[in-house]
Amino acid sequence: MRFRRLHACVCIATIASAAALAATSANAQTPYDGQWSVTIVTKSGNCEPTTQYPLTVTDGKITAPGADISGKVGPAGLVKVSFQGAYANGQLSGNAGSGKWNGASGGIPCSGNWQASRQ
Repeated sequence: MRFRRLHACVCIATIASAAALAATSANAQTPYDGQWSVTIVTKSGNCEPTTQYPLTVTDGKITAPGADISGKVGPAGLVKVSFQGAYANGQLSGNAGSGKWNGASGGIPCSGNWQASRQ
């Protein structure tokens, strides 16, 4: 009888540990998760000279309210994003980051850089 109780307790503890580990993995955060403010500056072309966007990074996925944006931040801070027909890449480190972008406005190529800061 004692063996069965001990065996049942070990099984329950194992299942509980596995469930806790699965819950932790499902809610895993990346070091860059949070709210970011990104300033986009045009260096060449006919795009807007400067634009600022609030972005959110959740589990490494980049989103923005009301914007058609698709992108990711890797565990080491490497950024790859597409937004409104433009493409950007760069690097986040700590609470800041920067990179380059390129796109077009009215069929005319544009390019520039971007800077980000964690809010």
